[in-house]
Amino acid sequence: MEIRNLGGSGLRVSAVGIGCNNFGMRIDLEASRKVIHKAIDLGITLFDTADIYANMGGSETILGQVLGDRRKDIVLATKYSKAMSNDGTKQGASRRYIMEAVEASLRRLKTDYIDLYQQHDYDPLTPIEETMRALDDLVRSGKVRYVGCTEFSAWHLMKALGLADSAHLTRFAALQSYYSLAGRELEYEFVPLCLDQGVGVLAWSPLAGGFLTGKYRPGQPDPPNTRRRNMGDPGTIDQARGYATIEVLEAIAAERGVSAAQAAINYVRGKPGVTSVVIGARNEDQLADDLAAAQWSLSADEMDRLDKVSQAPLPYPYWNQQRFNTDRMSWPEAAVMR
Repeated sequence: MEIRNLGGSGLRVSAVGIGCNNFGMRIDLEASRKVIHKAIDLGITLFDTADIYANMGGSETILGQVLGDRRKDIVLATKYSKAMSNDGTKQGASRRYIMEAVEASLRRLKTDYIDLYQQHDYDPLTPIEETMRALDDLVRSGKVRYVGCTEFSAWHLMKALGLADSAHLTRFAALQSYYSLAGRELEYEFVPLCLDQGVGVLAWSPLAGGFLTGKYRPGQPDPPNTRRRNMGDPGTIDQARGYATIEVLEAIAAERGVSAAQAAINYVRGKPGVTSVVIGARNEDQLADDLAAAQWSLSADEMDRLDKVSQAPLPYPYWNQQRFNTDRMSWPEAAVMR
């Protein structure tokens, strides 16, 4: 398994990580135990969960029960800010709530530190300076090693980074967001921003909720028991472009003798700015197949074919970016592009 630095930070994570929202929700303790140990055995170091997963705490609790001595072998990431009570009293990014939330996560995870603590969504009611100072205190105390965010807008992320720099506070090292062949909107602003600012991208749902696995066919009913059916669409998919993308994806997969899922994961793993691709798995076989994507790389020609078929027309004002080809740029080249 390839190990990468998380953006410009010193935190090193596997190029493919495992999302833990299945644990305690779609699979029970014993099935989760098998997937967790198999993932570590196969070289995954990044485990990404959240306090809200599995009915408010279930996923963190399972990780705490299962990891034991193997806790030291992984990078454990969790999240705060979404509602952890039905009355709205336990949520957000205020200093008061962050200090409460981190202690609760540490107890459930049975650990004394969190490698990556991520704000799950933007809190419009709390000044960002209050949030960043609280997170900085957690890093200084040793309870948290690095901080990140998910589901921010680009201007919210840039505001947080600018404030952290000006006030000499710990800055976000990671952005976790949806990114797939069926949803490349992250390239409008976030990828250039993250390259410029040294923020690592953690891409979730690289299979677009199962849409890119080949299970979905035009004119046919959706398959049962998929993430897309059970949890909703991670993003709106242009059906015509989506099925055209699947056709090219499956052709490339057939040429290589791999699954369409592997090729889709491989595509996102090879995109500029992406540190790790976060996948979900319900069993060991599914995990092993998806992880095989880390053992090979798409060629430049294959990436180009997938780029072209999946590219949506850029809306204003992003159409000007078509003058630049950032896909093959190195970090320093992309970071200085204006």
